Amino acid sequence: MFIEQPPWFYKVLFPGATWRIPADEKCVYLTFDDGPIPEVTPWVLDVLDQNGVKATFFMVGDNVRKHPDVYRMVVERGHRVGNHTFNHIQGIRYLTRNYLANVQKAADYIPGKLFRPPHGHMRIPQLFRLRGKYKIVMWDVVTRDYNASLSPERVLDNVKRYVRNGSIIVFHDSLKAEKNMRWAMPRAIAWLKEQGYQFKLLEG
Repeated sequence: MFIEQPPWFYKVLFPGATWRIPADEKCVYLTFDDGPIPEVTPWVLDVLDQNGVKATFFMVGDNVRKHPDVYRMVVERGHRVGNHTFNHIQGIRYLTRNYLANVQKAADYIPGKLFRPPHGHMRIPQLFRLRGKYKIVMWDVVTRDYNASLSPERVLDNVKRYVRNGSIIVFHDSLKAEKNMRWAMPRAIAWLKEQGYQFKLLEG
């Protein structure tokens, strides 16, 4: 559960970050990390269109640079985009000035006020500097679709087990997660709808 739904003491390390948006109504916020990837992202967009769902895509700047047509496809279909650094780097492994420079490099390709740190790792000074410019969005449910040792059924079960009102759910439109995500994501959307959840877009 520590990975799928971070405990309160982990969240304390990131003051001001958004992990969940508490709500009385049954709603969730669907997000995708690590794209855009031409082999995966367009398929994700088609599934979302078929289900009338809008999502937020936290994109890697270098992927946007390489695949600007896929980036435009996401935006033109009415989805929101967020910054996920230029090279998908972990803040704890970089000096603050170098990490911030990488985020800014991504911002040259990805406009907006939403940011999610890759792997959820940042140094405290990085957090304080970034939250002055961005809404830092973490997650309430990470599906772990990227984990090849998990079955697609387990990925879907992670959604069913941990979702709650206001959950921010993470899938990945990446080659690494493709097999699990292609099976689990459409079924997760169908199940969430059956349970009465509405899909909302993150503000920012």
